[in-house]
Amino acid sequence: MAMLDTAAQSLRERTLNALSPETWPFSLEWLPADAYLVGGAVRDALLSRRREYLDLDFVMPADAVETAKQIASHYLAGFVVLDADRQIARVVFSRLTIDFAQQEGETLAADLGRRDFTINAIAYHLQRGELVDPLGGCADLEAGIIRMVSRQNLQDDPLRLLRAYRQAAQLGFVIEPETSSTIGELAPHLSRVAAERVRVEVEFMLDNACGTIFLQAAFENSLLAPWFPSATAAGLARVAAVDRANVKLAECWPDLGIKLQASLLETQKTSWLSIAKLASLLNPDPQKAEAELLHLKYSRVELRATLAALKSLPQLQAGPMSLREQYFFFREVGEAFPAACVLAVASGVEKEAIAPTIDRYLDPQDPAAHPTALVTGTDLMSALNLPRGRQIGKLLTEIQIAQVEGKVSTAAEALEFAAQLLN
Repeated sequence: MAMLDTAAQSLRERTLNALSPETWPFSLEWLPADAYLVGGAVRDALLSRRREYLDLDFVMPADAVETAKQIASHYLAGFVVLDADRQIARVVFSRLTIDFAQQEGETLAADLGRRDFTINAIAYHLQRGELVDPLGGCADLEAGIIRMVSRQNLQDDPLRLLRAYRQAAQLGFVIEPETSSTIGELAPHLSRVAAERVRVEVEFMLDNACGTIFLQAAFENSLLAPWFPSATAAGLARVAAVDRANVKLAECWPDLGIKLQASLLETQKTSWLSIAKLASLLNPDPQKAEAELLHLKYSRVELRATLAALKSLPQLQAGPMSLREQYFFFREVGEAFPAACVLAVASGVEKEAIAPTIDRYLDPQDPAAHPTALVTGTDLMSALNLPRGRQIGKLLTEIQIAQVEGKVSTAAEALEFAAQLLN
């Protein structure tokens, strides 16, 4: 087992300070003497990266589940056994999640040797301030390198192939050449991974501008082929163009830029900007794109948003629309307008060409983009003595189009207009 010498004392202190265990909602006294903190928390501490929500991983030779259960019971925290066979359990606090795992292998060094990359194979003993780095992870952190622990480790869990690019994007690192070459050789194995796990890694790279270049690199290394069969070099170039289009549009229309960064729902982290990038990786045929999204297990909300952007893109590319066409366009695209808009500019449409459409969307009083009903179906049935049916819906639609075209502006005018249509 390789340990850092006394010259690394400042590094140890920096690690402890970055972790700030004195702010954690449990006492370190609950940890067994042979428990080590491993993985991302150690890596981020060594890089002085702080996160609002912490994920901690502890490894110990024995009693991992029992330790987790005792801590959860004492502090009234959430508790779940993640893997009974491998003895892995999780304790959940409001701003902290802790995983406790039984050591794999007879020694800590053997356990670290089973991990994905050297920068994630560093252990830290909190009470003793002891860093354990048998694979040179600290040196790779200093150099900004993602280096595999072994080829076999990547093959055992093929998601690690894609995770290399996600972590490189997250940290601003480069992937070491031999590791990159090995990832390319093992790329076909990624098809064995569950769709949900693949989607999480891809979503990070879609949701961050720094991830675009690494998404392109993953494509060039054949990692996207099993899950995005329609992705092309042109599609990846469009992903990068979406980032540039976002900057252009936000400069001219700051409110549109804010909407592009917003999430689809409060409970849905996916942004409208990442929806536009996602659409760039899919088949342009909405029906085929839907099949690809379903294969990746995207949510219904994400599926509807992406398809709305794809279906609306040709209309923005086609040029000026009549007022009637604009009414139906806005009704079809709905909340996905920001994604369709940035996708159009990324596809070569000049922002000036769609400026009037953007202005309409950003005006909450605009009758085409945000129509308000002058009359209801009940009003029509009562005033014109009409039965309930499809005719009512058609009349309401024509009234709203007439409102967009400036032909009606009051309820009385709307009813008179409907009567004229009937005659």
